[in-house]
Amino acid sequence: MTIRIVLADDEQLVRSGLRLILEAEDDLEVAAEAGDGTEAVALVRRLDPDVVLMDVQMPVMNGIEATREIAALEREASSRVLILTTFDLDEYVYEGLRAGASGFLLKRTPAEELVAAVRVVAAGDALIDPGVTRRLIEHFREREVQRARRELSAPPGLDELTEREHEVLLLVARGLSNQEIAQQLYLSEGTVKTHVKHVFAKLALRDRAQAVMLAYESGLIEPGATAPGV
Repeated sequence: MTIRIVLADDEQLVRSGLRLILEAEDDLEVAAEAGDGTEAVALVRRLDPDVVLMDVQMPVMNGIEATREIAALEREASSRVLILTTFDLDEYVYEGLRAGASGFLLKRTPAEELVAAVRVVAAGDALIDPGVTRRLIEHFREREVQRARRELSAPPGLDELTEREHEVLLLVARGLSNQEIAQQLYLSEGTVKTHVKHVFAKLALRDRAQAVMLAYESGLIEPGATAPGV
C-alpha cells in the first residue's frame, strides 16, 4: 500500500530535499507541498493523506496550530502528523504532541531513518525517537507537573484497566515498542498488541503519543524517573 504524504515547510529547499528522499521509495508518495500551516490544513482536508511532515515555525499559521486543526478533523482514520524540528529540546515539540502530533523527528535525521519514521507513523505503531521524546517532555513538564496534578483528576477509564493493562500502559508511555514490551513481560507480541488496543480503547487514546502525555500529566510517571527493568 502506498503511503501518501503532505510536506509542510516554508523553505522550498527543505521540501525539495524531503521529496527526493521520500519518492526514492516505492511505497511513499508526496501528494502535495505546503508553505504554511493554513495551506497544510487545506491540503489535508482535500487530500486526506496518511502522514503530514510538519515544520514548526511557518508563516500565516504555525505547525502547532495546524497540527491541532488536523487532529480535530475527527475523521475515522485521520492524517497523522510527524513534526520536524531543528533542536531536540524545543518547547514547540512538546506543544505539538499536546496538539495531537503522533511524534517528531529532527531535521538532521539520516534519510533512512526519516523513511522508517514515516512508515512507523503511518502504521500508528510507535512513537518516533522515544528517548529524545522522554527527555523533551521531562525537561518542559517539571515546571508544570504539580499544577497539572492539582487541576486534573484521574483520567476517565484508568480505574477500568487490569493490572496487566496498567503495566503495559506505563511501558508504552516510556517509549517501548510492542516487541520490547513483549520481551520485558515475557508475553507474545500479539498479546501485547491486544493489551495496547484495550488500553487505548478504555482511555480514548488515539496513539502512543497521547499515552505518553496522559502518563506524565496525570502523574503515572514522575519526570526523570526510570521504569523498572528499562
